[in-house]
Amino acid sequence: MSKNSIFRKKTISNVLSQSEEGHSSGLMKVLGVRDLTSFGIAAIIGAGIFSTIGRASFEGGPAVSLLFIFVSIACVFTALCYAQFASMVPVSGSAYTYAYVSFGEIFAWIIGWALILEYAVSNMVVAISWSEYFVGMLHGFGINFPDYLTIDYGTAHSAYLETQTATKALPDATVLAAKAFSNAPDLGGIKLLIDLPAGLITILVTSLVYIGIKESRAASNMLVVLKLLVILLVICMGAFYVKPENWSPFAPNGAQGVLGGVASVFFAFIGFDSISTTAEECKNPQRDLPRAMIYCLVICAVLYVCITLVLTGMVNYSELKVDDPLAYVFQKIGFDFIAGVISVSAVVAITSALLVYQMGQPRIWMSMSRDGLLWKKFSVIHPKFKTPGFATIITGLVVAIPSLFLDMGFFVDLTSVGTFFAFILVCGGILYLDYQGLSKDAKFKVPYLNGKYIVGGLLAVGITYAIYNELFMSQIAEKPLLVVFWLVWAGLAVMAFKHNFSILPVLGILTNLYLMTELGVTNWSIFVIWLIIGLIIYFAYGYKHSKLSK
Repeated sequence: MSKNSIFRKKTISNVLSQSEEGHSSGLMKVLGVRDLTSFGIAAIIGAGIFSTIGRASFEGGPAVSLLFIFVSIACVFTALCYAQFASMVPVSGSAYTYAYVSFGEIFAWIIGWALILEYAVSNMVVAISWSEYFVGMLHGFGINFPDYLTIDYGTAHSAYLETQTATKALPDATVLAAKAFSNAPDLGGIKLLIDLPAGLITILVTSLVYIGIKESRAASNMLVVLKLLVILLVICMGAFYVKPENWSPFAPNGAQGVLGGVASVFFAFIGFDSISTTAEECKNPQRDLPRAMIYCLVICAVLYVCITLVLTGMVNYSELKVDDPLAYVFQKIGFDFIAGVISVSAVVAITSALLVYQMGQPRIWMSMSRDGLLWKKFSVIHPKFKTPGFATIITGLVVAIPSLFLDMGFFVDLTSVGTFFAFILVCGGILYLDYQGLSKDAKFKVPYLNGKYIVGGLLAVGITYAIYNELFMSQIAEKPLLVVFWLVWAGLAVMAFKHNFSILPVLGILTNLYLMTELGVTNWSIFVIWLIIGLIIYFAYGYKHSKLSK
């Protein structure tokens, strides 16, 4: 392919030689399968289980547990594809690097740019969640942090306006937010409100990541053990206080209510992607990365389903629209001490998720910079700490500053579109490598199940069911993106018949694409704007400076 084409690709041999360069440049190979699994659990069980799970349960009721199962299955299909890529292309960069090998530079740039948004936004959610629990912990010890330094302006202002026109009792969280707005100092007629703890913890964690991978590994392993102990405590103790009547109705808002939590639920699972960003710091990436991805997904899926059933069984789902649901349910049944233990533990445990995401993003920037698509400074390895120092500092600033001023709900809405797109390309990349015969040397392969007839057969069943139940046109009218879903499915059915595609990567593409159709206008509009900005940067800088252009 022409070196001037935006679809120019890197070969696997190029990537492997780059891996050797990365090692010689100073990155330390110290991570084993236990460390990688720990990083995956740290990332997946973060703000999702300690915070956003409450919002998802409020929307979908107890049936959200089924959504966790569905999303985890989608992630397993994707994780198998990630695992095969990791065994073939054991370098930092995650889906960015995999897309570079499979589909070419422009797709790699789009994925890399999307992952920058994913990691930054995910960490902002985690930081804000950490702040909620930290302030609650201080309150439990009788220390009252100034309320206007613990909340963003938008949330406080909206709550204040709501209290001015309310005709019925409002939730405690709304009343407290309105009070914070009233208490905030004025500067030129503008109320000063920031989430100071969220910004400070981001800076502290970034400092740890900057210092080194060994220190980050030790901290993560310790925090994950604590986190798992807290979750098992909640499940085991909470099970005794479950009231089965709270599970009825199981899906109070129907399928739409359950699927409305897709952004919150999917946000919880994207952490397994972060494991692959540490490939060049693994002792044996081709063996350990695939194992760690599967281990952490299975462990986390079981824990998420159990915790959802316990939470919605302890209290009615309608009470769970809070940012600290685990502590809230124990306060509700009078176990203030356990609620306090959870709050203290959550402060420590959520820090591990922040740590892993702050490790992942600089390494993606480093990979893009080494390829010439971003400025050289991003790939510079610190001579003493052996980390991408400049990229780590920029990551800290990119996450810390917005987390001071914006609310969690806004960030959760931003995190999923780019991630789904990345996952789809990774699954599609495996089909491409299989078609090209490049998968034969992989040390881990996605289990092959011939989809020659299955993909088309499932399509016929799906369309027949939708038409028979008079859902086909009504659903398309409600969600026009379903047209894309059905067309892609039809195209995959034809290609599977012609090329004997494996069914598992196809299922990965279809489940991720369907979940994309459930996302709202906000998700898509912000992603499109972010994509346009990224393409401007690519054509202004990356296209000309790419190493493949020389």
